[in-house]
Amino acid sequence: MSKLSLDIIPNPRSVIVREGSLILDGSWRIDSEFIPAEDELVEFFRSELGLNFKSTEVGNKEISIRRDPKTKFPQEGYRLEIDEEGIRINANTEIGAQRGLSTLKQLIYLNDNLALPFVEIQDWPAFSHRGLLLDCSRHFFEPEVVKKYIDLLALYKMNTLHWHLTEDQGWRIAIDKYPKLTEVGAYRTEADGSIYGGYYTKENIREIVAYAASKHIEVIPEVEMPGHSQAALAAYPHLSCAGGPIAVANDWGVFKEIYCAGNDSVFIFLEDVLTEVMELFPSRFIHIGGDEAPKSRWETCEKCQARMAREGLTDEAELQSYFIRRIQNFLHKNGREIIGWDEILEGGLTEGAVVQSWRGMNGGVEAVKHGNEAIMSPTSHAYLDYDLDAINVEKVYSFNPVPSGLTANEQKLIIGGECNMWTEHVPDEATLDKKVFPRLIAMAEVLWSDSTDRDFNEFIDRLQMHYPMLDEQKVRYGEESVPMSHTMILDSGRSFLKLLPYSDDINLLYQFHSSDSNSVVREYQKPLLIDRSGTVNIQAMRNDNPYGDSIDIPVAYHSALAAEVNYQDPYSQWYTAGGESGLVDGKLGTLNFRDGAWQGFQGHDLVCTLKLNSPTRVSTVTANFYQYSNSWIFIPSEMSVEVSPDGEAWNNFGIVQSDSDPKKRGKFIKALKVKSNNVDEVLFIRLNAKSIGQVPSWHEAAGSEAWIFIDEIIAK
Repeated sequence: MSKLSLDIIPNPRSVIVREGSLILDGSWRIDSEFIPAEDELVEFFRSELGLNFKSTEVGNKEISIRRDPKTKFPQEGYRLEIDEEGIRINANTEIGAQRGLSTLKQLIYLNDNLALPFVEIQDWPAFSHRGLLLDCSRHFFEPEVVKKYIDLLALYKMNTLHWHLTEDQGWRIAIDKYPKLTEVGAYRTEADGSIYGGYYTKENIREIVAYAASKHIEVIPEVEMPGHSQAALAAYPHLSCAGGPIAVANDWGVFKEIYCAGNDSVFIFLEDVLTEVMELFPSRFIHIGGDEAPKSRWETCEKCQARMAREGLTDEAELQSYFIRRIQNFLHKNGREIIGWDEILEGGLTEGAVVQSWRGMNGGVEAVKHGNEAIMSPTSHAYLDYDLDAINVEKVYSFNPVPSGLTANEQKLIIGGECNMWTEHVPDEATLDKKVFPRLIAMAEVLWSDSTDRDFNEFIDRLQMHYPMLDEQKVRYGEESVPMSHTMILDSGRSFLKLLPYSDDINLLYQFHSSDSNSVVREYQKPLLIDRSGTVNIQAMRNDNPYGDSIDIPVAYHSALAAEVNYQDPYSQWYTAGGESGLVDGKLGTLNFRDGAWQGFQGHDLVCTLKLNSPTRVSTVTANFYQYSNSWIFIPSEMSVEVSPDGEAWNNFGIVQSDSDPKKRGKFIKALKVKSNNVDEVLFIRLNAKSIGQVPSWHEAAGSEAWIFIDEIIAK
């Protein structure tokens, strides 16, 4: 007999393995104090294994699921014992019994010959909130897909489905009192003229919520406000500041249309909507969004300004706090509590509101220091819509929801975390599966298991045993990581490209393409000297077969490589291009602005000074800039360059105005180049790229701080 598997995920707190095993066959019976667990187990054996386990009257071997009055488990805690006498799951609650059942199911999947090891497992979670946000507004997923994900959450002991149901691009929940929300707001006209949409009927929602409850998964609905509300405003434009007509958004980004905070009809509408939402969802929490709410409409709205004057509010941030507090009071009177994204901190945090921290961890830290609970789902570790080059399985697994520096009481207020699956670029179930798995499995272990006793390599070994299980569940999972990563090394004024294969069994083949020649294909052995401009093409190989797609890394050879860089204002901590040498390391950016090559500056100009390695004759200075207006990234309005032989006396080198159209949609890269006829030796170069400042008035996010993205300063 092959070795029996105990590769359970999440890793249990205590596992005691004993000699021996038992075989599951048709001679077993089930005896359970928890009827839902018994029903689930009977159906599992019937549908998955073809075994018709019955009730206590038949069979000479027993699976017992019972309360244990002698042991005080935490709410989701359980003990699972398998020995010669049978299988026993003990718990104090139905939830605990279900979590034990999930472990038993995994053991059965992992040991497909139905021989189970003799083992005793005691287990309970580290965090009470362990969730997946599923965005069904940007793209709509049928109820069967939602149920499939509920099954998968239960299998990996997650306990929350955060269901994102309203957005600029679609309203997905039927509301009887406001039928236009689905008649109009659930459908958008795409750029090609086609109609896209869909929504969940109340019957759909009741069925899904009940199905989730049977697995002890709580479904928390999200109804976005005051921003991300364009679909609702398309249906009822009188609820906006400017009135209609308004179309359901057919693009991605942040849009300026927002509920009018000065209009009492808005609050009547939202209270009506939330009343019907509460009838459908028995969850403790209602998520009200609160993120990315541009204030430009409020700034020019007479009703909003009058509201601010009456309420003694000093700015629009406090107006948003008033808006959130008013909704919170309504929900609180109805026995519910709110969750909001960390922007609800702006203008003053309301007592009792739970903050979901997505812009890093600081929002959650601020919340718990106010005495509020927090859920951690930062873009750095939890955004599953990001590509693997930004967040791979190892990055997810490294996540610790509790940052250092908190008191014991503050730590207790961090109730858990979530994976966020936004679906702007996830149009179908296959893409959804590939994005979510296997990364969600890593997060499941992070949120359940003890963070002080984690070993990534050991986790990866266990994960390999779960791919057949995912195949059984018809999950079309993706990769654990990109085949390789890379970094730039600067040494003695030279730049080297270092390649790092994902695992020891991957070798890398590369070829250097330049404008005048191509090198032969070689096997990577050591860091590659960047001695010309071009593109390094890398193909990962595993077992002599290509592993993943080939990767292109554009590089530039120039006179400012490895220069010393000093900044007038800091770059964003989220877009560093590798740090202070990121603009002089030779690596160029791609159309993926999260590729690690772009350095970001928000709300101010980019001003930096380069000290070259030695006096150098420079005739041109070029910088590549990025534009993606949906994410508020714009080409600078101009770029100017000064030079100096000593850092004291500065001479104008040149200036170039950008001819790029800020209204141009899509992602593109623009090179701004300054050329001088006076080719003198210089030691210092100062570059000033002028930000457009605020997002322009015509833009959906008008008034927000615009970004500059730059990848390299190229001196020749």
